[in-house]
Order: sequence, then structure tokens, then C-alpha cells
Amino acid sequence: MRIEHPALSELTGIQHGFFTRNGGTSSESYQSLNCGYGSDDDHEQVRKNRARVAEAMTVTEGNLVTAHQVHSPEALIIDAPFAGTTVPKVDALVTAKRGLAVAILTADCGPLLFADPNAGVVAAAHAGWRGAFDGVIESTLGRMEELGATKRDITAILGPTISRPNYEVDLGFKDRFTAREAAYERFFSDGKREGHVQFDLPAFILSKLQASGVGTAISLDRCTYALEDQFFSYRRSTHQREPDYGRQISAITVI
Repeated sequence: MRIEHPALSELTGIQHGFFTRNGGTSSESYQSLNCGYGSDDDHEQVRKNRARVAEAMTVTEGNLVTAHQVHSPEALIIDAPFAGTTVPKVDALVTAKRGLAVAILTADCGPLLFADPNAGVVAAAHAGWRGAFDGVIESTLGRMEELGATKRDITAILGPTISRPNYEVDLGFKDRFTAREAAYERFFSDGKREGHVQFDLPAFILSKLQASGVGTAISLDRCTYALEDQFFSYRRSTHQREPDYGRQISAITVI
């Protein structure tokens, strides 16, 4: 149910998990650990799934916190769960509060977990192409620094993300990147269809992390599209003409 990376597991006082689609209660196309309230899955099944994740993270159910993700560069510092039903529209959560697990949902986009064990600061960021392009990584690191983190002490791990062989985009998409920086050409390769290219989202995210100056930046190197038994994938569900898709969750906390 949970994948951990040694670079985070070995840090004192930090607990994390990139959770797969397995080990939950949902059925049909959501089988089984769907943690996305934004899906059409039964709300109670999603709640039960999140409760299982919270238990695995050794936090209370209410202390597993996600945001309303909108593919933005916005990052938010929190020290408690959100009150009521209003959930901020941001794509990264940052905290130094012990026992509060910040988490994000994905189904092809890049789930990023950050930790500075010396400062006791952690973060979870949703890095799709737009968020990574527009600055969600930089915003997340900036918020971590506000809480006392130091970039060289930060470990950042990229979880399961759609890979280059399965991420086809059109030439207009590529032009958006190369117009900003010609060197971004390296993240694209010949496509399988005329007028299309393959985009390496994990490599782009890692390059942004490395340019930011974090001490450690590593990819888990698992493709959401290819590993159907392990992960939900928006693109795969679309290609298979499924009515909807689930979301996996990635979380981190200071213990």
C-alpha cells in the first residue's frame, strides 16, 4: 500500500509515504485505495480510504490534510487542519507542526515530498506540468524557508509520475516551454504521431529541484500510466474510455 524512499525514511523525526492504489475499500474503476473526494466515488469509501492512510502515517484522521488542487504555483503554510468545509485552492502544503500530515493527490502529475529534518519542516506539492512550469517548487521551498528550513538541508523526492514514453503532447505544448528557455528542448523527444512529441515530466521536475539548490533531489522512477496494478492514471483512464478515475495520495509528517 505504501512506498517509501530511503532518503526520506532515514531522516530522524520524519514519516512519509507514496501510497499506491492498493489496500483500500473502493470498487470498480476506483479499486481500491482511492483518496480523491473530487472523483465520483462514494464519499464514505473515500473517507475510509483516507482513514487507512492516516493510520499508516500514525496521525489522526482529521490531521491528514489535503488542499483543493488547481494546478497553481501557490504554497500554503498550515499548523492545523482546515476548519469547516472551506479548503484553500493551493497546490502545496507546508508545516512544522508535529502530528500534522500534509498530503497531495495525483493521477499522473508529480507528487513531491520535502523534508528538512534539522528544522523540522516538511511539505507536499502537486507538480503537474503547469505547476512545475509556473513555480510551485520554488513557492514551496520559499514557504519552507519561512519556517526555518535551509535549502541545502532539504531532501525532495518525486513519487510516481507519468513517464516520457506515455506522455504525448502537441507541438504547441513544446513551444510554450522552449519559448521560455531554449534548453527545455531536452525534455522532449520524437512523438509516436505526426505533430506530436513525448514530454519527460519527471526529468523537468528534477531539473527544477536541482536548479533550486535543494540538498537532495531524487525520483522514485515509477510510471503511473504503465503500472496499472499499482497506480491510478488520468491519461490511461481516458485512453481506456473509463467514466472516471481514482487518485493516489502522498503524505509526509513530522513525528
